[in-house]
Amino acid sequence: DSTETYTVSYQNRFGRTRRYQAAYEGAVPWVERRYRDAESDSAREAYTEFMREVPCDVCHGGRLNPVALAVTVGERNIFEVSSLPLRETISFFESLELDERASAIAAPVVKEVTARLRFLVDVGLEYLTLMRSAATLAGGEAQRIRLATQIGSGLVGVLYILDEPSVGLHQRDNHRLIETLIRLRDLGNTLIVVEHDEETIRVADHIVDIGPGAGEHGGGIVAEGKLADIVAEPSSITGDYLAGRRSVAVPQHRRRGSGGSLAVVGATENNLDDIDVDFPLGRLVAVTGVSGSGKSTLVEDILSRALHNALHGSRAQPGRHRRLTGVEQVDKVINIDQSPIGRTPRSNPATYTKAFDRIRHLYASTPDARMRGYQPGRFSFNVSGGRCETCKGDGTLRIEMHFLPDVYIPCDTCKGRRYNRETLQVQFKGHSIADVLEMSIEEALHFFENQPGIARIMQTLFDVGLGYIRLGQPAPTLSGGEAQRVKLSAELGKRSTGRTFYILDEPTTGLHFEDVRKLLEVLQRLVDQGNTVVVIEHNLDVVKSADWVIDLGPEGGGDGGRLVAVGTPEEVAATTGSYTGKFLADLLGPSR
Repeated sequence: DSTETYTVSYQNRFGRTRRYQAAYEGAVPWVERRYRDAESDSAREAYTEFMREVPCDVCHGGRLNPVALAVTVGERNIFEVSSLPLRETISFFESLELDERASAIAAPVVKEVTARLRFLVDVGLEYLTLMRSAATLAGGEAQRIRLATQIGSGLVGVLYILDEPSVGLHQRDNHRLIETLIRLRDLGNTLIVVEHDEETIRVADHIVDIGPGAGEHGGGIVAEGKLADIVAEPSSITGDYLAGRRSVAVPQHRRRGSGGSLAVVGATENNLDDIDVDFPLGRLVAVTGVSGSGKSTLVEDILSRALHNALHGSRAQPGRHRRLTGVEQVDKVINIDQSPIGRTPRSNPATYTKAFDRIRHLYASTPDARMRGYQPGRFSFNVSGGRCETCKGDGTLRIEMHFLPDVYIPCDTCKGRRYNRETLQVQFKGHSIADVLEMSIEEALHFFENQPGIARIMQTLFDVGLGYIRLGQPAPTLSGGEAQRVKLSAELGKRSTGRTFYILDEPTTGLHFEDVRKLLEVLQRLVDQGNTVVVIEHNLDVVKSADWVIDLGPEGGGDGGRLVAVGTPEEVAATTGSYTGKFLADLLGPSR
């Protein structure tokens, strides 16, 4: 009770005991008040760690008042119908029995609703519900919903541009997406699809292959035309993979691991059906299943949060499960996702991997810098001293435009080089610190070949396929896949304890066949050091390269959340009833 007062006694610095009366607000009211009065999003976010969304006690998540929920059609109210997976929603409307008068009124509405629901199912979203919050949709799901609305509009003569529509889609659902794209084309529309999915590339009418490499090694048209033209081009890496001249090899041996395991017992969050799942340690573990089968719920919501709570003192509430065992065998958990490595242009690969600290110390140790009394801080563009004070070390100036996006122009004083004239006069092997930031990783690897500490970091960045990016490339300009590989290289550069648990959610998103091969090499190196890597993945090249596969399903939504198959890729491929196993069997067939 906040009105009740309590006596508080304390000892002051003179050793005297003092007492006063005070009201105790209580922990929960205090958090609620601070959240309510927070003046920034970051402050409000800090207090949400102590909260969890639960259904409303009155409407039980229905959002409507009792009068609205009392109206039923086919013995279901609007909330109950909206909570069904889309394929069940279609069945509900198709089996609706109405009398003659009601049928005359509702028939056009039911026909239109059923058609629109079928469009959503056709793009592989049958596991979603109409009540699903838009904020919880993955990028690929949101894009396919927009695609379904376009099919329903029936427009012709439209140019549609799609960026990786197959993201997050299981192979079983991919053919339905392709059929949808073909239907849009046949209506009289043009579709430009940016895609790495092999099946989509093979059915395209016209293919443009850009490359041959990435970054400064790319930007040219390597091949153009039909599938046969791409395959026949010897300089096309895409053509090599399509023709089978290159491929991701199936490992000769599957690791047996350390013998230990992490076990999630009694997982019931969302659609998980009270399952017990073992994650063997010291292996590359792939969690597979059709879209909506419960993969992210199991790994991200339960396993990851529970591990972060146990090992790092996190306050995030894990999904419903009875217990997690085997935590003592792991010393840290790291989620490597595709979020940016920094939100401002000041963040770059050099600063994120700590290579820039070593480079600054190297420049501070040059004879010219020691003669001038420069310390490593002089070569930082984040603090005063060596940076250009006109642009504060950004290299660009922001011009605010009313009613338009801000415009960035190079700084007039430093010409985009970030440092003042005196700092740029200090050189190592004929290059200033600004010149180093403009180097590609590949150039920096040769430039610093006699500096072991820096060369080792450059080598890890080069090994993950990032030899083309610049050391000082602003973080916001890196793609999700590039940011993820920068994080992986930072992990490779650390001294391994052999007890780290890595979690990656669909790491192959946006990656070419060749990039997938390089990513797998990095993941295999992490596991070879004794660590455990868990990937949620649809890409069959990753699944076939795993030591252990956990397949959830058999369907998405309410018909998912169960263990369909567990074991090596070969064992999963032999499991009847597993969609992943069916596609794996086709891939592993020749190698058996």
